[in-house]
Amino acid sequence: MEFVAFGAQADERPLLEEAFVGRHGVRCLAVFLGRDTAPLAAGYPAVSSSVNAVLDAGGTEPVAQRSTGFNNIDLDAAADLGLTNARISHYSPYSVAEHTWALALAVNRRLVRAAGRSREFDFRLDGLLGRDIHGTTVGVIGTGKIGECFARIAADLGTHLLDWDIAPTPNASNSACTTPSCPNSAPAPASSACRSPSSPAPTTSSTPPLSPG
Repeated sequence: MEFVAFGAQADERPLLEEAFVGRHGVRCLAVFLGRDTAPLAAGYPAVSSSVNAVLDAGGTEPVAQRSTGFNNIDLDAAADLGLTNARISHYSPYSVAEHTWALALAVNRRLVRAAGRSREFDFRLDGLLGRDIHGTTVGVIGTGKIGECFARIAADLGTHLLDWDIAPTPNASNSACTTPSCPNSAPAPASSACRSPSSPAPTTSSTPPLSPG
């Protein structure tokens, strides 16, 4: 079977081709799946979409989304059209936590501004003063897998941790964390990371395929 992968980035293409070599053919397209690009899926029995896709009818049966989220898929409409939907069940929580800290450290040390100045051969230090992360208080809202990884990195940096989750679990918080009884009663942290979902967790299974509706 040959399928088409929409929204495939340059670094994704060799991974997709290697994953299906000898089993299925894959056509990688840089454009996202939407109403204007849906005709490109004609003749393919399956498509692989990205989180930015807009899914409509077009003769395709299974849709495999390359993300854990599926909020961009109308499951009721998919059921009416006879579409089978699948997604990835999980991904590395370390990658998100580490990237979050990379961004936090870049902001704290003014790295983006410093890099821009350096490219212009401007080596002044004005406005580039940062502060030590060590010894500061870090707040973590949402202590799931990603939040826990973030908190462990924060603890290794020597910070004081405050964590809160709407549904805390015994192993969710890092041992260095302090969980306030009410978020408003805790002292304001020097930095914070929010890992809480913006909407209630879906009731569908955490592993593909998804159950329409």
